[in-house]
Amino acid sequence: MSNGQSQLEFNVFPCVRRLTRQIHVGAVVVGGGAPVSVQTMTKTDTRDIRATVAQIRELETLGCDIIRLAVPDTRAARALKAIRRAIHSPLVADIHFDHRLAILALEAGADGLRINPGNIGSSRKIREIVRAARERRVPIRIGVNAGSLEKDLLAKHGGATAEALVASALRHARLLEDLDYREIKISVKASDVARTVQAYRRLAELTDYPLHLGVTEAGTLLSGTVRSSVALGMLLAEGIGDTLRVSLTDQPSREIWVGLELLRSLGLRPPGPRVISCPTCGRIRLDVITLACRVEDELEKLARELPGAAWPMVAIMGCMVNGPGEAREADIAVAGGDRKAAIYVKGRHVGTVAEKDLLPAVISRVHEFLNQSRNLAAPRRPHR
Repeated sequence: MSNGQSQLEFNVFPCVRRLTRQIHVGAVVVGGGAPVSVQTMTKTDTRDIRATVAQIRELETLGCDIIRLAVPDTRAARALKAIRRAIHSPLVADIHFDHRLAILALEAGADGLRINPGNIGSSRKIREIVRAARERRVPIRIGVNAGSLEKDLLAKHGGATAEALVASALRHARLLEDLDYREIKISVKASDVARTVQAYRRLAELTDYPLHLGVTEAGTLLSGTVRSSVALGMLLAEGIGDTLRVSLTDQPSREIWVGLELLRSLGLRPPGPRVISCPTCGRIRLDVITLACRVEDELEKLARELPGAAWPMVAIMGCMVNGPGEAREADIAVAGGDRKAAIYVKGRHVGTVAEKDLLPAVISRVHEFLNQSRNLAAPRRPHR
């Protein structure tokens, strides 16, 4: 597939983004037409500064935009100061019940808060948080989850329905609006696709605050990725959503990979490297699974070094049934044989390589493609 065709694919979902208020989480702009940002949450003990910083730095190299940390006690709140100094990404402090932790987190340099004002306690405590946030112009995310809804709303709506989620979110928002504070974003998360989509659609009709998308308790890598991709993909394709987290029972790096790939697939991020590969069958005599995964990993590493590059489509095919046909469509292709494979560049056969040499051969061809693209894009000097 030529680079021009790849760019056509990039625009296959020309959705009209919902117009929302704009807020700033540190240096990251959220809402108001800004690019959809990708978030995750650290899975270290926040009080372990070294481990938390190490995890955040890894996430930064993967392209994470915003990092959230659990702040369960005073030690965790105070640790934020050292963590903030050691990393570059905006930090959001996740606070429940104790307003003093929110204030300590703000004093330590948190760029955002995730709270539910209704579980903080008295109006005085909410005012104290808002006062501290206003001084620093730090946004507050109202994070509503189906598993922690107010008892009166559960009774009124007959359970944790989409309408109950929206009612809870708007109730919490009013507590902040009554204090004339509107640096707000909102999430309404359920653990299934239907309620999540229904809740966000309804909320998008009723408010112009930026929305943080997510499916809560989505599951392990496979089930969580599928549920999150279906729900978030539907909403994003409708123009709903300003920032997102793919919540997985897995390492936070996996959450970032899935989130970025989701945005790429909808044309909401530049395409980046694209590897297509056959599902394999009894015909193959090549370890396609390992090769495809290793090529994908190497190209993602390269993409972090070369943001904005014009990337080739790479096809890793296990046999000669579909391999040559895919090779004609891809920029760089492998068509497997018996412990070896044919290499194609823009549909032209350029050689045959032993299985053990395939990874470096493919990566070398990618570098050649990138160099040629840069040379073609470079402005020509006028003749004198």
